[in-house]
Amino acid sequence: MSIDTTEPLDRERAHLAASRAALRAMRADAEALDIRDVTANWVNAQVLQQQIEQRIEALADLSHTPLFFGRLDYLHPPGADQAEGATGRFYIGRRHVHDADGDPMVIDWRAPVSQPFYRASRKDPMDIAMRRRFGYTGGRLTAYEDEHLSDPAEAETGSKLLQAEIERPRVGPMRDIVATIQPEQDEIVRAGIGGTVCVQGAPGTGKTAVGLHRVAYLLYAHRERLARTGTLVVGPNRSFLHYIEQVLPALGELHVKQATVDDLVAHVPVRATDTARAARLKGDARMAQVLRRAVRDGISAPTEPVVVVRGSRRWRVPAYELEEILGELKARDIRHGAAADALPQRIAHAVLTRMEAAGEAPDDRVQDAVARSQPVRAAAKAMWPPVDPAKTVLRLLSEPEFLARCADGLLSEDEQKEILWAKPGRGVKSAPWTAADAVLVDEAMDLVRRTPSLGHVVLDEAQDLSPMQYRAVGRRCTTGSATVLGDLAQGTTPWATASWQEALAHLGKPDATVEELTRGFRVPREVIAYASRLLPAIAPDLAPATSVRESPGDLRVRQVAPQELTAAVLAASLESLEREGSIGLIAADARIDALAEALDDAGVRYLSPGEETSEQARLTLVPASLAKGLEYDYVVLDEPSAVVDGEPDVRTGLRRLYVALTRAVSGLIVVHAAALPEQLAG
Repeated sequence: MSIDTTEPLDRERAHLAASRAALRAMRADAEALDIRDVTANWVNAQVLQQQIEQRIEALADLSHTPLFFGRLDYLHPPGADQAEGATGRFYIGRRHVHDADGDPMVIDWRAPVSQPFYRASRKDPMDIAMRRRFGYTGGRLTAYEDEHLSDPAEAETGSKLLQAEIERPRVGPMRDIVATIQPEQDEIVRAGIGGTVCVQGAPGTGKTAVGLHRVAYLLYAHRERLARTGTLVVGPNRSFLHYIEQVLPALGELHVKQATVDDLVAHVPVRATDTARAARLKGDARMAQVLRRAVRDGISAPTEPVVVVRGSRRWRVPAYELEEILGELKARDIRHGAAADALPQRIAHAVLTRMEAAGEAPDDRVQDAVARSQPVRAAAKAMWPPVDPAKTVLRLLSEPEFLARCADGLLSEDEQKEILWAKPGRGVKSAPWTAADAVLVDEAMDLVRRTPSLGHVVLDEAQDLSPMQYRAVGRRCTTGSATVLGDLAQGTTPWATASWQEALAHLGKPDATVEELTRGFRVPREVIAYASRLLPAIAPDLAPATSVRESPGDLRVRQVAPQELTAAVLAASLESLEREGSIGLIAADARIDALAEALDDAGVRYLSPGEETSEQARLTLVPASLAKGLEYDYVVLDEPSAVVDGEPDVRTGLRRLYVALTRAVSGLIVVHAAALPEQLAG
């Protein structure tokens, strides 16, 4: 009998090398596929070739990304349906890898057999004898750590590798958290596709990462279904989407679409800006009813009968019967365009009824011919005229009389005056459209023709959406589900939602499950405690977040003379650059130009939000209005009072400040000349 004297780390490195070789072989097999003689036509060949190319792309070996990050040793091998793991040992990684015989070398983290890696504990070991975590340095396996979950003699200790991975400095776009998912996060990630989940998450709780990993999980568990219906990630702005865009590809999901709400409703050229009050009114849910009236405003009862000539016969449908048909269509509450399509057929059916009563035997072709006849089409158009959504909204915002008629009993005269354009729009292309107007056009378009629904939509930073924006997103998942992510304390728009129940109702998902994440994993405990001083003023009903990090983090607050403020902020930025990781210099939007000039004069390279890459500068100059959702190892915050003053009201300003304070992962330096908000004083 031979005795294996190889060190455990060497054996794991050997398995890693063998797994990488197997992955390369899988990709080579995909590249070698010859489909010339297996497709019936060129269309099938093109579709199959595209699928093969996607498969090849998904099998890329990312050298800087660990192929597996954990191992599970089961006490009893899983059942016959998972017989390939008969040894009871599974390596958990980002994607499935098998050898030449089809035996698994790495199990996808989303597979059921991988679930105990995230949820097993000594209280509930889930039949796991040992859980092993791996540590990597530059893609090389350098450490491992074991937990013997079924051994009562082993003491409960925290994972140092897990803690190190959570706190690892970062430069560049957001990373996946697949190796560090916590049990409460995993429950949300693996929730079924049938229902909508809303995640209220304090800063640093990983809600964005949870939402993205949930998409990856659903694509794994419901691949065929979502391949047909599609998925979408909706973020607050382009900088945010650029920041998160590498997470899903790192998990093997390369073709999930990402967009902002503005992208979804980009039907008209936005060239103007609303006042805060006008934007809030245009985003109010009452506008949906105003638009409904506007779209149906042209519907009118007939005053004359319809006479159709067929050969030598004349068939007459009286006005009162036409009015009955019109009333039935209105009562059915179907979309305007569908009703316009149905009306000629309904009139034609009335004609055919008369033909049959006279002894004729018309068929469907006769009905279609009657429906296409000039008298029927003219009558239908007069009764139920076609609607151009953009022109309807343009008219609504340009003509006081039309708006007054549609908004009667819904908007006051003062509110109507607020949303009217100062200069009436003369055409769709030249009108002074705003972002809120584009949402109204999208609503009007859906009133005319149904918006196609996707299988699943992830909506991040949802607390900042208006009711009408919620409706716009909800239209994209009427027959699907959604994952809604946000933090009520970080609502910084004048129309920010007051409660998730209200928001979910506007989204069309009132029965969604609301989950709350309060355990922070990234924001240091001193920083989150400092920022939480603002909660009583901005979100009194929310529980303060806690931090599970062993290292408390670094918090410094420096007051300087007004004339020294910019120099002190520059010095703090240079001080932070001496440390490892990314640096975010966050300031009120009005202060950005002055700080950019100071950085240029000092020869300090810096980036704008959304440009973060590991190959460029580590310092990012961040306007406070774009800081939401971003994360930096160290943050320098310039003049908190200016951040507050840059918003239309104090509460919104304090929320913006709360966002800025909670972007730090390892350290925060607050530099101020003016007095701090009273909530932070002391």
